[in-house]
Amino acid sequence: MEVERVQDISSSSLLNEAIPLEFIRSEKEQPAITTFRGPTPAIPVVDFSDSDEDSVRRAVVKASEEWGLFQVVNHGIPTELIKRLQDVGRRFFELPSSEKESVAKPEDSKDIEGYGTKLQKDLESKKAWVDHLFHRIWPPSCVNYRFWPKNPPEYREVNEEYAVHVKKLSETLLGILSEGLGLKRDALKEGLGGDTTEYMMKINYYPPCPRPDLALGVPAHTDLSGITLLVPNEVPGLQVFKDDHWFDAEYIPSAVIVHIGDQILRLSNGKYKNVLHRTTVDKEKTRMSWPVFVEPHREMIVGPLPELIGDDNPPMFKYFAFKDYSYRKLNKLPLD
Repeated sequence: MEVERVQDISSSSLLNEAIPLEFIRSEKEQPAITTFRGPTPAIPVVDFSDSDEDSVRRAVVKASEEWGLFQVVNHGIPTELIKRLQDVGRRFFELPSSEKESVAKPEDSKDIEGYGTKLQKDLESKKAWVDHLFHRIWPPSCVNYRFWPKNPPEYREVNEEYAVHVKKLSETLLGILSEGLGLKRDALKEGLGGDTTEYMMKINYYPPCPRPDLALGVPAHTDLSGITLLVPNEVPGLQVFKDDHWFDAEYIPSAVIVHIGDQILRLSNGKYKNVLHRTTVDKEKTRMSWPVFVEPHREMIVGPLPELIGDDNPPMFKYFAFKDYSYRKLNKLPLD
């Protein structure tokens, strides 16, 4: 069965300035109604070039406890590499449909790797205004080049280089967060699977939408991952839910946006917050983002770290194999 891609729907919708009914959100979700319009609180920004390392550590921990999200500047990933990553991703999505479909997620696949559109069950049968590409970039043993675009030709080289840098930044952040729990520096890395921890690249492609007031690129969700490290293009769209309001996230060129995901919430026994967020779309411009999800391998059992559990601090979460947790969450099944 041929899947209709949002990129193609966008092209036809822009002609008549309407969108199909299945993309129109209920009033409780429509961004025109639900976005906060007053003074917006500043999402924390952490500068890794600050010579006061204790100050950097405190800022990461505080943001993870209070927001579950922060932006990192001067993070060590070369700006030129981020630009190359974005360039090869954008060029892939500008290819003819037949070339993109050559790396499509197979219909019978139980994994999410590949080019696709729908990701999870929606209880109201609504669709998100986004196409995407998933593929693992680390460790080498779990990389499947079948889902890596062959065009543009430098796609593989750029993504392999980016994997090295994003892994280094991720492990630095996990170390800071571990120490923030009063644990040894590798506690959270080990809790996610140590050297078997997987890094899943996703490219989100949100084409122009004639009714951005009614649609969402991605509906409200928290990430399945341990942490997510994301770089967006210059078109705003990320919104964060805090204090019962949806706030726009400021775009900072070359910053890495860090989301605390479900698995760090669970490993920390609730000390760190998993951020609820969503994506809006633009009427005239294409928004894109490149999140890397740092997550356990399928069979890894994840739950509160034993060192954090005691008579005064009972476990707040059940232990699940990551594959079971993911299946239950994506299919809107109970997790308690």
